[in-house]
Amino acid sequence: MEQQDIPFDPGSPDGGADSLTLAHYAERAYLDYAISVVKGRALPEVADGQKPVQRRILYAMHEMGLRADAKPVKSARVVGDVLGKFHPHGDQSAYDALVRLAQDFSLRYPLIDGQGNFGSRDGDGAAAMRYTEARLTPISRLLLDEIDEGTVDFVPNYDGSMEEPRLMPARLPFVLLNGASGIAVGMATEVPPHNLREVAAATVAMIRNPNITLAELLALMPGPDYPGGGQIISPASDIAAIYENGRGSLKVRARWIIEDMARGQWQLVVTELPPSTSAQKVLEEIEEITNPKVRAGKKSLTPEQLQLKQGMLAVLDAVRDESGKDAPVRLVFEPKSKNIEQQEFIQTLLAHTSLESGASINLVMIGTDGRPRQKGLAEILREWIAFRFATVTRRTRHRLGKVEDRIHILEGRMLVLLNIDEVIRIIRESDEPKPALMQAFGLSDRQAEDILEIRLRQLARLEALRIEKELKELREEQAELDVLLKSETMMRRRIIKEIETDAKQYSPEDKDPRRTLIQEERRAAAEVRVVDEPVTVVVSQKGWVRTRQGHGHDAQQFTFKAGDALYGTFECRTVDVMLVFGTNGRAYTVPVASLPGGRGDGVPVTTLIELQPGSQIAHTFAGSVDQRMLIATRGGNGFQTKVGDMVSRQKGGRAYLTLDEGDAPLEPAPIGAAAPHVACLSANGRLLLVALDEIKSLSAGGRGVILMELEPKETLLQAIAVGAPGLVLSGAGRGGKPSSQKLAGQNLLPYVGKRARKGRALETRLKEPRIDPVRIDPPAGGN
Repeated sequence: MEQQDIPFDPGSPDGGADSLTLAHYAERAYLDYAISVVKGRALPEVADGQKPVQRRILYAMHEMGLRADAKPVKSARVVGDVLGKFHPHGDQSAYDALVRLAQDFSLRYPLIDGQGNFGSRDGDGAAAMRYTEARLTPISRLLLDEIDEGTVDFVPNYDGSMEEPRLMPARLPFVLLNGASGIAVGMATEVPPHNLREVAAATVAMIRNPNITLAELLALMPGPDYPGGGQIISPASDIAAIYENGRGSLKVRARWIIEDMARGQWQLVVTELPPSTSAQKVLEEIEEITNPKVRAGKKSLTPEQLQLKQGMLAVLDAVRDESGKDAPVRLVFEPKSKNIEQQEFIQTLLAHTSLESGASINLVMIGTDGRPRQKGLAEILREWIAFRFATVTRRTRHRLGKVEDRIHILEGRMLVLLNIDEVIRIIRESDEPKPALMQAFGLSDRQAEDILEIRLRQLARLEALRIEKELKELREEQAELDVLLKSETMMRRRIIKEIETDAKQYSPEDKDPRRTLIQEERRAAAEVRVVDEPVTVVVSQKGWVRTRQGHGHDAQQFTFKAGDALYGTFECRTVDVMLVFGTNGRAYTVPVASLPGGRGDGVPVTTLIELQPGSQIAHTFAGSVDQRMLIATRGGNGFQTKVGDMVSRQKGGRAYLTLDEGDAPLEPAPIGAAAPHVACLSANGRLLLVALDEIKSLSAGGRGVILMELEPKETLLQAIAVGAPGLVLSGAGRGGKPSSQKLAGQNLLPYVGKRARKGRALETRLKEPRIDPVRIDPPAGGN
């Protein structure tokens, strides 16, 4: 697409140019839009914890007089004021923001007292704005009470007809109290709520000691305090890392009680849920497990679906939601039998439903410098404290100005009362009494204006006593305010006292306890009980897999589809795993117990894993997680590892083997307990025996070390572990006849060398050579 020229706009910042390319115009327009979304909609301010729409709603209600003791009005009226005066956007978006400010299950400390249906935990929407009513809650005073005391700047509204506060003079860090959630352009925020008393304690501690450590802060404020309760099971180290970096995820689980019934029966009752989890969501997950649907592209239920269904139905008899007015959350689970172990029952539910889930944390917000950034806990508190010091300083100066102005007025009145007769004469006889009074008594313009406006009743003798008393009080306050502005220590004490007073008033320990328990626990894992018994895994060359009970089967008896043949058999146990290696170096895991049995053809391995696009199955192995393995590539690299190190719970597997372009994995080789050497066979017929301890062990995978030096365009055919019995060399001899030769003892000595050497050419030349270890008793996992 060709760039189009746009006529020059004299008002644009690109002055001096005759035209503006479409690319530059689009870049500038999108940047303006991005900044508007980031700063004008999605992210909260560290100062008051509010987004613009929330701040405008609260200010509009404040201006309407809808304080906590006022009569509530229709929400539609509030929304109308907000849209008409401050927020020219959609009415539904403004109402949605108002609703969230009133939901006690969304905000730890709701700022709006809603009358009517304001939604539920299960995702039910609020009633229309014409049906609901709203007013401010008592705690909203901590945001609004100081707004008329010169504490914050006011800016013109969208049409310049009136002004609105740029920030709220928050007396506590509301960005931590209620948290925030939002998605902007290129960034998002997810700030969890916290307990007011704990946040106040941490804030006070940082004011007293600006160099306080994160550990000391977390001792006072150990973590989030979600409105719905629940239990944070993440370790303290994970929580500390999140609050240090400003990002991470916590593991949160539901809380429950066991209710004993008649005749030894019992039931599990969930009373608290993790954030973003509802009773309805849990019921839907149970329904999906116990009554699964065939997935798209499948003809029947997958083995995993059937296994999960059977496992759930084996322990769960019924589930019902008894939540209501008396119990916001009451989810009842009845076991199949009273004899089922309670811990097993609980673990099954936690592992397969949202009763245990992750809660993401992303502490992104707009700082006091106006820039959106991810912040740690210490930085958030430090910035808010600086904002609070600036706010209290402005409030003090504003009050001092008011006091000084009042003192100035009262001093003028005292002068009048001392010379009342002369003042009356001047007013009666003078054509311009104001300048005459100013000249006669040395009054200021402000004082003279006040005297001319004074009522006669204020000239009584008792009024003079009142003025003297008020002057005394104001001068004392003036002195106190002067000291407060000049002494950083006094300012610090004043702020600490206010924070502690607010915490005591709005979060008393007996009325506002911590709701979310923080106690480390192990994550619930989906465990399927498998009977440990011997089994043989049969894999075909085209990737079909099945199992046969027991060991010692004759491979000649296995049948396959037309055009298919045996790839290998692995004698292992039902508790072992099957590893599938992709051509891209990924390792996929399939539990042996989940493989189909019987005398059929089995199932394709590709239905049990999720191969990445462009990759194929290279090799397969089944065995114990403790089995040591030798992993090698055609390029000559390799390393030692264990089967358990390659296991992944994800169907998409895990990246394990690092491959260069054109490289490919070789067949993985098990390492026996008595295998001191590794035999490497090249495509040019060279053999090298290397001591096993020369080869690195890499539990996390990777590239490994060079096993054998290869000539240009030469590849490594095999790398196997060899013990004292030696190895068998096999292949096609003269005339294509199969030939094999055992190499052991003295016959192998010429081929022994150091790692990364070329080795020695085999004395017997064979086509398609192959080496296999000599085994007296094949170990589990062999093929």
